[in-house]
Amino acid sequence: MVGAGPAGLTAAAALRRYGVEVLVQERKARLSAHPRATVVSTRSMELLRSWGLEDEIRARGMPEVEWLGLVTETLASADRGQTVTLGLPTGEQAAVLSPTAPLCAPQDHTEAVLLGYARSLGAEVEFGRDVLRVGVADDGAEALVRDGDRIRVVSARYVIGADGARSVVRSALGIEMGGPGSVDTLSVSAAFRAPLWDVLGEPRYGLYPIVHPEVPSVFVPSGRGDDWVFGLAADLLARADEAEMTRLIRIAAGVPDLEPRIQTITTFNFAAEIADRFAERSAFLIGDAAHRVTPRGGTGMNTAIADGHDLGWKLGWVLNGWAEEDLLDTYEGERRPVAAHNLERSVDERGSYRDPIDEMHVDLGGRIGHLWTHTANGRMSTLDLIGDGLTLFMGPDTEPPPEASASADGSAPVTVRRLPAVTARALGIAPGRSLLVRPSGVPARRATDVAPAPV
Repeated sequence: MVGAGPAGLTAAAALRRYGVEVLVQERKARLSAHPRATVVSTRSMELLRSWGLEDEIRARGMPEVEWLGLVTETLASADRGQTVTLGLPTGEQAAVLSPTAPLCAPQDHTEAVLLGYARSLGAEVEFGRDVLRVGVADDGAEALVRDGDRIRVVSARYVIGADGARSVVRSALGIEMGGPGSVDTLSVSAAFRAPLWDVLGEPRYGLYPIVHPEVPSVFVPSGRGDDWVFGLAADLLARADEAEMTRLIRIAAGVPDLEPRIQTITTFNFAAEIADRFAERSAFLIGDAAHRVTPRGGTGMNTAIADGHDLGWKLGWVLNGWAEEDLLDTYEGERRPVAAHNLERSVDERGSYRDPIDEMHVDLGGRIGHLWTHTANGRMSTLDLIGDGLTLFMGPDTEPPPEASASADGSAPVTVRRLPAVTARALGIAPGRSLLVRPSGVPARRATDVAPAPV
């Protein structure tokens, strides 16, 4: 694995859950301390929940944030602002759709949680490792890695390029990127602390677009307390230093004497591109190595996490002998349409302000519905019952079919989950039928006929 961002760390954790040896090589000396992405989507939260990480990720999140935006001239004039939808469900909507809800949390925290989990499972994650060259064949891959003054060769059956926009793996494969490319001027963001909730009051929203004529910008809450990210076009700054950033934050906030404690200032280009291919021989691309989106819509990190999980479980199945290698062909087929949709959304100037009804199905990715049901372990969601193999859902009066011990998808283990008749029907399972589900929550096949149980 090359790269220890959200995509790479998710893939590493997913692979370790199947006992696959994983070595992650990361060029940076440590995880980034800048908050960057602050939206952990519904589906990303469901994945973290399935791995027992929901409480940990919420520890630095803001569950009280309502996923609407408030467009206002300054934060001080928020009482005259206008709310807009962000393509994410409100708390009430999420409670119907999922056992969890999207969370406002800084990306540096999300990455730290994923890193800790991957390492707890035995993944080797090494920082300060510069991958100089990658060679890929049909039956394996080799990487030339610089570790301080030492250069070594690392061999593996598969290599995953999770190494971002300037991917060494993608370059080695000769895969081009297509799309609009740079779609905006250089932008600047500052992570800072200041008592802005005192200015805003309640309710708290996930995004504050500022339409001040002098400083069009955006404020984004980024964790518990008064942690914020402030973003604007770089050409609005006379210079990218704390004094100038403080001046602009004060104008946009509408608080002339505000004393923000600025922690980091970063620059970035809005870009939107997608790779011509996501795989080549024994190599795969995930996250920004496969697709880049602008911050509009908050889909970048979540698309990367979903990539890592999807490829991780599929590689895990193949390497465990649970499925044939052609299962890996489904990775690009299933992930490309999502990435393409999110790319198009991100270049839409109104892409941040989508109706959640139109966007939720993209995030949830075709997984089965969430329904609460009572089990021997208490009240659980149907999503909580999905395991790392296949899960066979059926009603109370149905016998498991022969493939409950070995399925047409390979020899992946099958866990049988009996549901109350009403719950089974709500999932679309008629009497005498069943539903086989993959680790992603997506059905492997629909409501298959099986033998009724003997009376």
